[in-house]
Amino acid sequence: MRAMPMVLHLPKADPPLRTAVLEAAAVAVVTLCYDERVAPGGPWEADFRSWVDGRIRKVARRARGAHWLAAQEVEGVTVEIDGAQARALVPGLVDELDPRIKRLQVGGTDLEHDEPGEPQDPKLPVLWVNSSLDMTLGKSAAQVGHASMMLADAMTPDARAAWSAAGWACAVREATPSRWREVADLVAARRAIAVRDAGFTEVAPGSMTVVAVPGH
Repeated sequence: MRAMPMVLHLPKADPPLRTAVLEAAAVAVVTLCYDERVAPGGPWEADFRSWVDGRIRKVARRARGAHWLAAQEVEGVTVEIDGAQARALVPGLVDELDPRIKRLQVGGTDLEHDEPGEPQDPKLPVLWVNSSLDMTLGKSAAQVGHASMMLADAMTPDARAAWSAAGWACAVREATPSRWREVADLVAARRAIAVRDAGFTEVAPGSMTVVAVPGH
């Protein structure tokens, strides 16, 4: 089994906002997926393609202090947004996970839900998280990573190039029940991308966890 490891920087003192962590995670994943090092002939191509050709799995872990610094030595991409940092690592076999990452905890520390308000820039994609599922921070990070990757893949080349030029910036928001119904309608109309979970952890199989709505 292959997976893309993700590492969330969660310092004990002055922790970042949950929304910022999720936005950093989403941007880190899509940035790695379109990094020149995964392109044909690149050093990450073989590992990346083997992962993409199988089941797209991501596992988020938390780190602080020396463990966070050690994670920077493992091949991947780190993104910082509003003081929050997340690192997406080159996918690989779960059984061969780098010891510096394997020792990091998957569960444990979570962050309180914050209230960032409505997204302000209509040009940015918005990743709406299904709040009714009450997913942990790590689970949510993996799901918004799925969403950013899937959204980029579904775009036209011109739209994807424009998003790349904007640094893959996006907003992550928790959807109220009424907002979730709205974005679900967009999915039905093929105007948005839905992430449906395989159900191995936390949520039931087939659950719609995140809806990615393109900017306009």
